Amino acid sequence: MTPAKKGENALGKGLDALIRKEQPEKKDEITEKTPTKKKTTKKAASKQLKKPKKTTKPKEDPNKIIIDGVVLEVRRNPRISLWSAKSAAVLRFLKNTTPAFSISKEASSLIEDAVKQKYPEIWEMFEGEDF
Repeated sequence: MTPAKKGENALGKGLDALIRKEQPEKKDEITEKTPTKKKTTKKAASKQLKKPKKTTKPKEDPNKIIIDGVVLEVRRNPRISLWSAKSAAVLRFLKNTTPAFSISKEASSLIEDAVKQKYPEIWEMFEGEDF
């Protein structure tokens, strides 16, 4: 296609040259018809796009993936944080009044018992793990 005007060449137009809209061709410039593309139906297109089926591996249990991630995380940092003013007060009182009392050991024991009782199925998932 030739420029419509002499001053409209692509070199001097910068960005306009890159995004220039094509001007419609005049009827007398068309010397031969361009072949039209065959339209494909959705079924034909999907058949062309389908690749041969590969053998699929049995999918891993999504819970197993989560469990493995949790185990790694707990091995790096087994601490949990919680906020309970009354529990903290009771445990600190016991620390100050009972010889060799450990807030951490007592809190761990109480939480483990409560979690095991409330979530027995999940507790069993981690029963064999070595933390």
